[in-house]
Amino acid sequence: MTKEEFQALLDHSVKEARAILPQGKVADYIPELKKAKSDQLGIVLTDLDGNIFASGDTEQAFTMQSIVKVFALIYALETLGEDVVFEKVGMEPSGASFMEMTTLSDFSNKPSNPLINAGALVIASMISQDIDFQQFLDYISGLCASDGLKVNEAVFDSELNHSERNHALSWELKRLHLLTNSLEDTLLFYTRGCAVELTARELSRFAVILANGGFDPLSGEQKVDPDVVKTTLTLLFTCGLYNGTGEFAVRIGLPAKSGVGGGILAAAHQRFGIGAFGPSLDIYGNSIGAIKVLSELSAKYDWHTFAWNK
Repeated sequence: MTKEEFQALLDHSVKEARAILPQGKVADYIPELKKAKSDQLGIVLTDLDGNIFASGDTEQAFTMQSIVKVFALIYALETLGEDVVFEKVGMEPSGASFMEMTTLSDFSNKPSNPLINAGALVIASMISQDIDFQQFLDYISGLCASDGLKVNEAVFDSELNHSERNHALSWELKRLHLLTNSLEDTLLFYTRGCAVELTARELSRFAVILANGGFDPLSGEQKVDPDVVKTTLTLLFTCGLYNGTGEFAVRIGLPAKSGVGGGILAAAHQRFGIGAFGPSLDIYGNSIGAIKVLSELSAKYDWHTFAWNK
């Protein structure tokens, strides 16, 4: 298939997916996120040769929300090591909602994994003692090949003022001696990270690094350690889309991470880095439009990790 044919199929898939957007709704538990336009949808795919395929609302900035957990996890694994990280955070999927107290395992007395809120707060507590937030923001910008990502201050304030659940999680984590920084600094660092804005194009630019074992095919630099990428992608495959992860893994078969701002990051191994945006969400908090597009593309091109006819 030529580049032109692939672009045409991508445009068609986005157009078809727009029809189901009214079936979802934008996140409403954070007032600022309620302002998102539910009819927006865009996707960008960057391949290992640097070709970029884009369709829809790809230049619309949105806040990372839970996608920031991927950047925090990678930073923690690279700077602190797996032993330190997984001493305080598990590696297991959780069938509970990402913000529930039940994601703190009764068996191990630590969060189930780094991609639910309890685990992400532990990671934020770790790395906020090693790096200040501006340095972390610069780190994220570098991985996204951005001139400088920024925090949406209105979203940050809105989230901070409606973070009772995360406060409760943090107090329980403190009781379990899992916070290495102060409770207040941990919450501020984590919440500010969730409010970082980027576009689907910038997210795709980071995703292609993950799809290529940490090596940036566009700059020719090894940006992330390959073993860290392996661990991260494994966790994304098993835990990345909240309690909709299992269905996404079966039907689409790509390691991915979603956020309630409407973003989805996905990596097709040695093929594409994918950044998608669509704030109309399903019951789990995942973009219904982006999932529809990814489902069609994965089925047509056998992107599923366990496809036989690759």
